[in-house]
Amino acid sequence: MANETMKNKSTRKLLLAASALNRRSFVKGTAAAGAIAAAGPAYINNALASSGEVNVLMWSDYLPADYIKNFEAKTGIKINFTGIGSNEEIINKLKANKGQGFDIISPTNNRNLQWAPLELLQPFDMGKVAIDKVNPAMSKIGTDGWNFKGKGVHWLPHIWGTEGIAWRTDLWAPEGGVPSYGDVWADANAGKTMGRPHSMMLGAGLYMETIGELEKGDVWKAYTSEAAMRPIWQKITDWCIARKKNIKILWNDADSQKNALLKEGVIVGQAWDGPPLSLKGAGEPVQYQAPKEGSMAWVDGMAMPIGAVNKEEIYAFIDYAYGAEPAGKAIDKHGYNSPVLGADKFAGSVYKKNFAEAYPGDALANLNPWPAEAPWYAAVRTEYRNKFVSA
Repeated sequence: MANETMKNKSTRKLLLAASALNRRSFVKGTAAAGAIAAAGPAYINNALASSGEVNVLMWSDYLPADYIKNFEAKTGIKINFTGIGSNEEIINKLKANKGQGFDIISPTNNRNLQWAPLELLQPFDMGKVAIDKVNPAMSKIGTDGWNFKGKGVHWLPHIWGTEGIAWRTDLWAPEGGVPSYGDVWADANAGKTMGRPHSMMLGAGLYMETIGELEKGDVWKAYTSEAAMRPIWQKITDWCIARKKNIKILWNDADSQKNALLKEGVIVGQAWDGPPLSLKGAGEPVQYQAPKEGSMAWVDGMAMPIGAVNKEEIYAFIDYAYGAEPAGKAIDKHGYNSPVLGADKFAGSVYKKNFAEAYPGDALANLNPWPAEAPWYAAVRTEYRNKFVSA
């Protein structure tokens, strides 16, 4: 367990280092040396001359229609896009297909301990990746946590974001101006709230620490061993089941979050930052903000299954994803954030305003990076999650 604890702390330090100051320092960062870039253009010219296809399994709102259209027009490569809503979907599909059928998938950074023993991924040829275009703190996640058996980098950063609190500004306002995970479970909001089961239970745990229902630090202690986890998650599960009647919507993907806020009567809920901020950017009365307990931070990446066959197209896809202009323009559509250096220059003023309002004051310094999840942790969490859902 010592190695796992070190990995958890390492991921936390990397994300905090990348986000502790402000949006500008996070995105621009200090670029790595340009040795890789020197080899990049010759390969890219070859890749862009291809006219094949690339099979992408990715979070459902990560590839806006304009992004796909522009990529295909520039490269002549067709994107076959399969949208997903959870890491479990990615893992289950790859296990069922024995690593076949997709060229690029999108696992979250903290799932490395689950992917390593599966041996369903292959390392990237980093000589074909312009990794110097990415914030170094983000790229370091791949080199530190996803170098399986010393065979090389199996994960590249693609999009980062957080999970916090979203609400309808015309129907509800947080007390004191700062929301809490506890607002999702409050009797005052009964029948008008939403969340994703396993992560809203974790948010409940963080809130329980602030009201003395759990000891401070218990939520993170649960990652250290199954013996430590079970009594903590039993308390969380019992607390959540007792308040389940207050929850209206259990969401699984971006569209269900948007629909809940716009059409299903939800006034406040735990949500990813992208869906509510994209609604806000479109002029809807919706806000997203880091709660007082701290928002949960994650980085979704790009990984290559062992059955990937369209190699040139894969590296062309990565090269386009690491272009500052397409990455920045996509930000305005999906509402998340990019690790690409300079991408914010191509995002609109609405995005910059929304970002500042979502993470006021020291909110970025108080991020809670999701620790690496071992297979045993995922299994036990699913057990308690199912108890809550079926209660």
